[in-house]
This record gives sequence, C-alpha cells and structure tokens, in this order.
Amino acid sequence: MPQVYFLCTGNACRSQMAEGFAKKLFGSDWQIASAGIEAHGLNPLAVQVMAEKGIDISQQRSKVIDPDYLMHADLVVTLCGDARDRCPVTPPNVQHLHWPLPDPANATGSEAEVVQAFREVRDKIEAEVRHLETSTF
Repeated sequence: MPQVYFLCTGNACRSQMAEGFAKKLFGSDWQIASAGIEAHGLNPLAVQVMAEKGIDISQQRSKVIDPDYLMHADLVVTLCGDARDRCPVTPPNVQHLHWPLPDPANATGSEAEVVQAFREVRDKIEAEVRHLETSTF
C-alpha cells in the first residue's frame, strides 16, 4: 500500500486539501497524511471550498511533520517552496514531487475574490492528485 505525505508550511490549506482529495479518490488503497513545517490550524476557507466538492475535511487537524511517517513514505509531495526547502532529508527510496502552488491564505481583495483564490488552488490540487492515480512512483 503506497504511503503518501503532503507537506506545506503550516498544514492549514494546500496540504489539507490534497489529503482530502487523496483520501476521497484513493480510499483505503493508499495510506495518506499531511503535515507542515509548522502547525497553523485548519483554514475555514479550505474547509468551505472542499465542501463544495463534497469532501469534508473539517475533522482534519493541522500537524507538524512526523519524522517516522516521513522516513517510511513512498512519496512526499511538497506544495510550496518553503516546505520543499525546509523538508527534512529523506532516504533515497522516498520519491519527492513538488507542486509549486500559491498560498490562498495570502490572497487579497473582496471576500468573493479570496474565496475564488481558494477555489483555483483547490482545483489545481485536485488535478495533481488525480494525476497521481495514473503515476507509478
């Protein structure tokens, strides 16, 4: 069973959404988790835009990287440059992908514009997670 770890800075938005999509799409065929360099709490807008896709991530929690899980992962996916640059070194057998996505929590503008930024990042994450389904790693 593949073990996948989605990482970003605060485990508040992008990695949480990736975890939600992967759990929905791959079910019990994969072992899936997310974490951050730091724990910033689950962003309510991430919960909201995932619910629009029929995925409930409201019970997920923000957490920091578990070194044991990281060392035993088959695949580590970083979703921001900070996580890529600060991710602890992994064994050579751990494949690493990087999805350079903007942090929707940094979006500015009206409430509608900020929510739209979350939706755009969510949709990019969904496409990347769906691509994993056909990947061999």
